[in-house]
Amino acid sequence: MSDLMFPHESSQKIAPWLEPLWNGMSLDEFPNAVLIHGQSGIGKFEFAIELAKALLCETSTGSKPCNHCEACRWFNSANHPDFIALVPETHRKLLPHGDFDSETESPKKSKASQADVDSDAPEKKEKKSIAIEDARSAIEGLSIGTHRGGNRVILVYPLEMLRPDSANTLLKSLEEPPKNTIFILLADRLDRVLPTIRSRCRLLSAPRPDRASGLLWLRKQLSSMADLKISDADMESIYDEQGGAPYSVLESLIARHNKDEKDELTIAIQASRYLLQAMSQGARINWLDAADKTQKARYSVLLATMQRWVSDLQSCAQMGSPRYYPKHESAIKTLAQQVRLPKLLRFWKSLIQARRHENHPLATRIQLEALLSQYQQVFED
Repeated sequence: MSDLMFPHESSQKIAPWLEPLWNGMSLDEFPNAVLIHGQSGIGKFEFAIELAKALLCETSTGSKPCNHCEACRWFNSANHPDFIALVPETHRKLLPHGDFDSETESPKKSKASQADVDSDAPEKKEKKSIAIEDARSAIEGLSIGTHRGGNRVILVYPLEMLRPDSANTLLKSLEEPPKNTIFILLADRLDRVLPTIRSRCRLLSAPRPDRASGLLWLRKQLSSMADLKISDADMESIYDEQGGAPYSVLESLIARHNKDEKDELTIAIQASRYLLQAMSQGARINWLDAADKTQKARYSVLLATMQRWVSDLQSCAQMGSPRYYPKHESAIKTLAQQVRLPKLLRFWKSLIQARRHENHPLATRIQLEALLSQYQQVFED
C-alpha cells in the first residue's frame, strides 16, 4: 500500500476559519507587502499559496483565482516564473508543488536532494534557516521586469527563520519595493520578526479555529482518506497536544500512519505526551528522566507544551478550567491546590525568556533540565 499524502484538494483551499481574513482583502488595492502571522499549523501557508495564485491570475473577476488562465495553469504546474518561494530546507515539503527552473522547465535540485542521488553521500542535516544565497538570488532578480507583464510574488516562510544577513537583504527591498512586486511574508512568531520589517508591512492576523470547528474540518479531511483510521478520542487528544492546530494534526496523523518514526511531528507528539505525563507528577517529577526522554524533540515544541500546561495550571489555581488539556483536568486541578503561585509566576517568566532564546546552541537536554528542575520547585515550600 502506498504512503498517504497530504490531501491535494485541502492544500489548495482556504481553511473556513481564514475565509473572513480573505474576504477582508482587496486584490485590486493590494499593498506591496503583507505579513501574515499566527500559530503554526492553522493553514497560513495554504492561505498564502492561494493568495499568491490570485495575485498572479490574469482573468479573475472576483477575489479568487480562476484556475483556468495560462498564469493559473503555470502556477498549478509549479512553473510560474513570477512566483518565488523562499523557505528553508526543513520546510520545502510544505510547498504544494515542486521548485522549478523557469528556463529549463525542469525541477531544480537542492544540494541536499543532489546528495540523495548519490547513495554514497553522507546524510545531510536539513537547514532550518533561509540561506543568504537564496535570498540574494531572489532579490537580485527583482530589477528585471516580470515575465508575464503582471505581478511578481515573493513568498517567505517562516519569516523568523531568516538569518540576519538575509533579513537585511529583504529589508532593503521592502524599503524601495520594485514595481509590480508583492511580498507575502509569513511568521509563526511575530515577536521574533525585526521591527523594521514589521513596520513596512500590512499586518494580517490569522486566527486559530475554535476547537469544534477545527475538529470538524479534521474529520472531513480524514473521511476522504480510507486507509487512515483513528478514533475520535485519539484524534481529540492529539488535537489538544498540538495546541489546536488542525493542519499540524493532520500531517502528524499521516506521518504516524506511514510509520515515519523520524518525522518531526511524530517525535513531537511522543515527546509532548511524555512531558505532560511527567509534569502531572508535580513535586514528584523525575526531571532528569523527563529531559532525557524528550530531548530529541524540537525545543520550541517542548516549550510550547510547558507553556500551555502552566497556563492551564494558572487557570485552575484561580478556580477556572483548563483550556489546552481538558483531558488532564483532574490532574491539573489537583496540582493547582499544591502550587505556590509566586513560584509559578516566576516559572512562567522563565518559559517566556526561554522562548526568546529557543534557538540558542546550548544542548536541549541541559536547558530542559534547568526548566523542569524549576518546575519541581513550584510545588515546594
